[in-house]
Amino acid sequence: MKLLHLQRTMARAVMQPLTASEHMQRRAPGGGSMKRYAARFIKPNDRLTSFERLEIYNRQYWFRVLSSLIEDFPGLRAVLGERRFDAMAKAYLVANPSRSFTLRNLPSRLEAWLRKNPNWAGKNQALALDIARLEWADIETFDGKAEPVLRQEDLRAEGSSKLKLTLQPYMRLLSFRYPVDDLLLEVRKDDEDTDFASNAFAERKKRKRVRAVAKLNPAQIFLAVHRVDNDVYFRRLEKEEFDILTALRNGKTLGGAVEWAFRSSSVPPQERPGKVQTWFATWAALGWFCRPQKKHRRR
Repeated sequence: MKLLHLQRTMARAVMQPLTASEHMQRRAPGGGSMKRYAARFIKPNDRLTSFERLEIYNRQYWFRVLSSLIEDFPGLRAVLGERRFDAMAKAYLVANPSRSFTLRNLPSRLEAWLRKNPNWAGKNQALALDIARLEWADIETFDGKAEPVLRQEDLRAEGSSKLKLTLQPYMRLLSFRYPVDDLLLEVRKDDEDTDFASNAFAERKKRKRVRAVAKLNPAQIFLAVHRVDNDVYFRRLEKEEFDILTALRNGKTLGGAVEWAFRSSSVPPQERPGKVQTWFATWAALGWFCRPQKKHRRR
């Protein structure tokens, strides 16, 4: 058996879902006996059969990928509830098995999959999509690429209104219908404060928080997910602030972005310059802008 064929044969068995009792299934991928399937490429030893040796890897795969989703999505788990989340995670992983060398990429398709499978969230579909998007953005921001930060002298060299600013690649600009940033921070705090004796109480507390948020009337919330000293933070934005940053990310000049953001704004014209100045100072202090790349002259 060639190496590539061996790898694929092994992967099909390892990624096959476990039984209800968390053991390897007796039926092989595509039908037939799993014992005969395992014997094709795994030798038994003096303690374990070929089936039992393969079962170790099958169980390890599922325990690890499921625990990874639990670690990365405590907010979504709170919204769905433990049992529904665990069942949802298994269904998601059957449809989207691991295709990367790192578990970091495992939930990259989760929000889109939930959107196509709304039965898992039921009446809390909108809330579940919001918090799933936020938790994936948290992952992307944590290890996303960072460019050298914009300096004051860069601004003087480039000019003002026609300046094109580039946002840090790790930043995410998101809009939500529910205050999922507050909800996620509360869920994480509850998890940190929980010990085994108070686990049941903590779960009831989470369910109460989720119900309270789900009852809120949907309203637009704008958020920047960013990073400072390797820690991820959530920062609420005003609509015009969000629109300026979005326009800059889409390639508009600073002047064009400001003009576009205030095109239908209720902010009085005399207050706009002060707001933009304050926002820009905050963004620059947080290191959200990249240093312009040097232009090479042709000889």
